[in-house]
Amino acid sequence: MGHGGDVIAELTTDHREVEELFGKIEALPSGDKQRKKYADQAVIELVRHSVAEEEHLYPAVREFLPSGDSIADEEIEDHAKAERTMKELEAVDADDPEFDRLIGELMTEIRSHVRDEEDNLFPRLRATASEGQLMKLGDKVRQAKKTAPTRPHPSAPDTPPANKLLAPGAGMVDRIRDALTGRGKD
Repeated sequence: MGHGGDVIAELTTDHREVEELFGKIEALPSGDKQRKKYADQAVIELVRHSVAEEEHLYPAVREFLPSGDSIADEEIEDHAKAERTMKELEAVDADDPEFDRLIGELMTEIRSHVRDEEDNLFPRLRATASEGQLMKLGDKVRQAKKTAPTRPHPSAPDTPPANKLLAPGAGMVDRIRDALTGRGKD
């Protein structure tokens, strides 16, 4: 959940972890119950990651980058689309034909988003923010992931200040539900 380093290193490591889970899903045959387990783990990580980006990265993008508002708005819309897909995915089992369609859609959405962040957004942010600012953002992102929700909440606010106020409460409820059901555990 927390890796250390500046915000770019932290978020890039998250990207690699989710891609590893996607690879595990793709390596299993359609209908295999393990695919749902890996999908749940990916969703947990993606939701935490997204909440942390929305709380801390995108406000920094608005501050540091020319046209940062439009960039942040586009990134948040990507998150909203993926969150709707994750919510639908949550309701289906691995042997449901809809699972394959939804997990494929989610992987496509996330891979495109990751490529855009790593190829465009992160280099631009590194060029305009100081190393100290990036390190401070990394710390904030790590803290946010600790209390973030673990399930998609498409109707929840995705911009400050409302998201920073509501996410920890939703996160606590999600973690209790996960503990009771065993969701996200090996």
